[in-house]
Amino acid sequence: MKNLRCIIVDDEPLAVKLIKSFVERTPGMEVVAALTDPVRAIDIIKTSAADLVFLDIQMPDVDGMELAHAVQPPTRIIFTTAFKEYAFDSYEVEALDFLLKPVRYVKFLEAVEKAKRWFGRAEEEETSNKGSASSAYIRVDGELRQVLFDSILYVCGMKDYVMFYLKEERKPLITHLTMKAVEAMLPASQFLRVHRSYIVAVGSIRKVDRNDCIYIGEEIIHVTQAYAEAFHNYLDQLTP
Repeated sequence: MKNLRCIIVDDEPLAVKLIKSFVERTPGMEVVAALTDPVRAIDIIKTSAADLVFLDIQMPDVDGMELAHAVQPPTRIIFTTAFKEYAFDSYEVEALDFLLKPVRYVKFLEAVEKAKRWFGRAEEEETSNKGSASSAYIRVDGELRQVLFDSILYVCGMKDYVMFYLKEERKPLITHLTMKAVEAMLPASQFLRVHRSYIVAVGSIRKVDRNDCIYIGEEIIHVTQAYAEAFHNYLDQLTP
């Protein structure tokens, strides 16, 4: 299994230093970021490809429970706090574990083993489902909606939300996800990321003009430079 990439957030510098030292001495783990500013941590968590966030609960400006709602799957949370009465609240955001301060290394290792088992199962499920899944479930207006991959025209990102444009739906389905999470959800054989804010269904492309503009239905989507090479490689496979 790959190394678990970790972010540590705690307003107490000594607490950050302790958890960081635990991560660095534990095989199969690495530190992506260690922060004492919970406001700055929000942007880091959203943009970093982290697996685990070690997160304090009682912090100024933004408490850990509020910050936890910015954490999107597949990133998981392990709370660290001096107050055991928060243990029940941690279930609200489906935290993997709850460590009481002062955190002992043996308890830290127990939480890490739980995380490794969880990510191990997730990898096994992803491997077994790869190529066989034909749909995914997304949460729309508090309800789970099944979306068939073959029905997707393209996906558009908008801050912390994404919009799924479907063949037989007049309005897009809007859900609280990141583009990174959607990209991991969709099969690479059917979808391409062509823009920071767009993933397209390759089977729905009507044409591509000389300016790398993709035409899907009435929508025109420009392939940006960051994704141009992968897109041209895909086109090269289609042309003799």
